[in-house]
Amino acid sequence: QVQLVESGGGLVQAGGSLRLSCAASGRSSSIYNIGWFRQAPGKEREFVAAISWAGRSTYYADSVKGRFTISRANARNTVYLQMNSLKPEDTAIYYCAAHSGNWGTIGAPDDYAYWGQGTQVTVSS
Repeated sequence: QVQLVESGGGLVQAGGSLRLSCAASGRSSSIYNIGWFRQAPGKEREFVAAISWAGRSTYYADSVKGRFTISRANARNTVYLQMNSLKPEDTAIYYCAAHSGNWGTIGAPDDYAYWGQGTQVTVSS
């Protein structure tokens, strides 16, 4: 069992920045790839970014590429999502999740075994 807790969400103006954190705990939590997803009201959950368990591989959705950066500090069992140049369309609840499949399915929500409770990000125009 892995527990994930997100933090760092909030209200920010367009063009601003936020850094989200995902703290993992539980058995073997450091060996999972970790992904970030988001869900806006009335929309499906969408993939944002992911990082491999060792931190050597990353993958981003086209909509955030060049603006968001994912990183991890395994010594702290924490994954970060640095979000810059935020836009109103980035407004959503952001979730981190532990991936249980192979890297080829990193963008598929169904291949994530554990999820956090989410943190709200609101970007005002």
